[in-house]
Amino acid sequence: MVSQLKKNKDFYKMLMTIAIPIMIQNGITNFVNLLDNLMVGQLGTLEMSSVSISNQLIFVFNLTMFGGLAGAGIFTSQFFGKKDMHGVKQTIRFKLYLACIILLCALALFRSKGSSLISMYLKGDNSAADTAATLSYALEYIHIMMIGFIPFAFTQSLASTLRECGQTKLPMKAGVAAILVNLVFNYLLIFGHFGFPCLGVKGAAVATVISRFAEVTIIFTAVKLNRDKYYFMQNIFDSFKIDGSLAGKILIKGAPLLANESLWAFGISLVARCYSFMGLGVVAAYNITTTVTNLFKVVYLSMGTTTAIVLGHDLGADKKDRAFEDANKILWFSVGLGALISVMLFVASFFIPNLYNTSHEIRALATKLIIVFALFAPIQSFINVAYFVVRSGGKTFITFLFDAGFVWAVTLPVAYVVSHFTGLGMIWCYFIVNFADILKAVIGYILIQKKIWVVNMVGDSE
Repeated sequence: MVSQLKKNKDFYKMLMTIAIPIMIQNGITNFVNLLDNLMVGQLGTLEMSSVSISNQLIFVFNLTMFGGLAGAGIFTSQFFGKKDMHGVKQTIRFKLYLACIILLCALALFRSKGSSLISMYLKGDNSAADTAATLSYALEYIHIMMIGFIPFAFTQSLASTLRECGQTKLPMKAGVAAILVNLVFNYLLIFGHFGFPCLGVKGAAVATVISRFAEVTIIFTAVKLNRDKYYFMQNIFDSFKIDGSLAGKILIKGAPLLANESLWAFGISLVARCYSFMGLGVVAAYNITTTVTNLFKVVYLSMGTTTAIVLGHDLGADKKDRAFEDANKILWFSVGLGALISVMLFVASFFIPNLYNTSHEIRALATKLIIVFALFAPIQSFINVAYFVVRSGGKTFITFLFDAGFVWAVTLPVAYVVSHFTGLGMIWCYFIVNFADILKAVIGYILIQKKIWVVNMVGDSE
């Protein structure tokens, strides 16, 4: 590994130039999420569980938006590598139109079925009073958060395009500013400091919504004021049309990604539901675990976005051999990052859960779950990059089978069986579910080495 780093020093320097701003933004985002979680956790276990359940559902919306825009993003990256700015602008229009459709569908679903969706996670051995209180808190939170879906949709459309064109610093700066806004208003509105109303769970939601509007405003303003730097995003709506042939290609490639992200996220939320049958205490411990692990996972998750950018540019420029070489360099580099995360998570597991205002049993369970995740961090890092490698060449149906297909065919059935029929505790259930992902890593390696993903979708022959 060390010799490879020395041999390809310039490549890894370029890689980290792209990746570090993404890591910083995502790292600060998840650090503030941790602080948010700690603040809500000060209100009590029920409040923390209600926010956790709501965020499981919002997670599905976020991933659906991400997946819907990802299909167009593959073309954006390759068009930019080809230096076809007309193509880039058309993909931006497509993203904005699709984002609005996903947004309207999500608002309608959460408004009409919010109570039923939240109740799916309240099936454990809980008292009627605790269940009713958790449902009430969750509904308050999610109804306010829905307002923030609107700026989020536009932010994702613009920020994803900036990253795909190599401009990762503006999304980072806007994200960091929004995070700071969120943190300040969380402190003011959750607890009612400095004369602000004490809103509890509702305050956490209001703070997030304010930060979403701040983020999209910063990005939009910066793009308009720096026309030369962001030339590929200027005059997008001089025409509202999108070439029919291109739109068809994006839909064909993008539909599996939209289905993948939404079904993957829904599948993972159902895995969490399997765990919730063990009680609200397990829900709280799992919430702590995911919040802490997400803070450290940003290191290797950011490599996924970086992989898509680098390989997209390679393929768009028709440098297929280089794309294959770059993919393997990134793949093994990500394993090293995963190993680093393992060590960091192991250390963090012994003190971060103790910061939560909850029972000793919940904190102890969270510590053990974080250690279990740490064992599998290199495998998860490998899988993350493998997914983005295959996706970069437009093999979206294969990525659908690899990602969402695996969750529904393997991960969810395993979680259901071990949580309902084995009598095993949460720790062993969580270990077995993560262990099953070793099979996914093997499949990912085979797909990459077969080179089925090495495709230029925007070449002249297309």
